[in-house]
Amino acid sequence: MTRPDYRPPDGHRRLLLRVAWDGAPFAGWQSQPTLPSVQDTLHGALARLGGGEFRPVAAGRTDAGVHAEAMPAHVDVPDTFRVPPAKLARALNAHLPPTVAVLHAADAPAGFHARFSCTERQYVYRLLVHPQRHPHWHGRALHVPQPLNPDAMNAAAAALTGTHDFAAFATQEDRQTVRELRLLRVQPGPLIWEIHVHGESFLRHMVRGLVGTLLLAGQGRLSPEQAEGILHSRQRSQAGANVPAHGLSFTGARYSGFEADEDCEASTT
Repeated sequence: MTRPDYRPPDGHRRLLLRVAWDGAPFAGWQSQPTLPSVQDTLHGALARLGGGEFRPVAAGRTDAGVHAEAMPAHVDVPDTFRVPPAKLARALNAHLPPTVAVLHAADAPAGFHARFSCTERQYVYRLLVHPQRHPHWHGRALHVPQPLNPDAMNAAAAALTGTHDFAAFATQEDRQTVRELRLLRVQPGPLIWEIHVHGESFLRHMVRGLVGTLLLAGQGRLSPEQAEGILHSRQRSQAGANVPAHGLSFTGARYSGFEADEDCEASTT
């Protein structure tokens, strides 16, 4: 199948950025009329450098409070834009708050679109599994004071992995609800547990609903068979509650079919 060719407007060139942010102060990536967003914050910094004609476009639209460790984004700037890519990250960071940083900037591959060319989005949800909270993980991991069973969580995760109708895990979703969940894996640790979630695209609050359901399995309140039954029910009330946003981080994205895949890939998993 021929890959769509997403070109910048005439007289412009496309730049590829890799962006990280602390989600706590923001209403998400997407521009909001009255609330702070990462997109508007980055757009403002670009405007200070003479490249603010178009808003930047990210691989994913994260919700309020969700963090990003390696988010690919593109922006179209005039051919006359004077900041070279090698110096752009430092120049943008001089105009960004401490909660947002551009980690890398380069010319985008021909035909690249940060959102529509993306073939996989990757998230990690972090749990602080310990009787006591830890201030170093405040705002970065969900504190779970009771013990969890990782084998039970991974057994439930296996029942949910694959191509299914995930309506039971979505919140106020009006799009079609069939998605391919490529990876759902619980990785326990001595203090911080990570739940890795990979797929091409996700429904609204789907990742947080999946994690909430796996927590029920880890607490002995849900079997793999019951997890599969939740899928078939298509009823949001059957699945676990959405876990808080502060434990969720966008960790990477993948692209295929580009000669400069090493520039496009932003994966930390």
